[in-house]
Amino acid sequence: MTKAIAVINVIAWAGFWAFGYLALTAEGFTETQIVTASLLAASGLITGIIAYLRLVRGSECSGYAKPSNRMTRAQRDAAQAQWGQIE
Repeated sequence: MTKAIAVINVIAWAGFWAFGYLALTAEGFTETQIVTASLLAASGLITGIIAYLRLVRGSECSGYAKPSNRMTRAQRDAAQAQWGQIE
């Protein structure tokens, strides 16, 4: 499943850059063509971000990548309590 998400990620980002370039540099296109290119670029952006975040989450869960520095609720509450005592 990870390979499929990676392929989707690459295709989505390629679509974002290709259609984004067309939308920004269009000179002889109609307004409908520019709007279509913009919508395709936006969908590529959204799909690319979602696919990338799923890949990151999957690599952290599998142990392939180092997990991000997140605090547990207990650690966060302890830090907040210490911060309140400093003042």
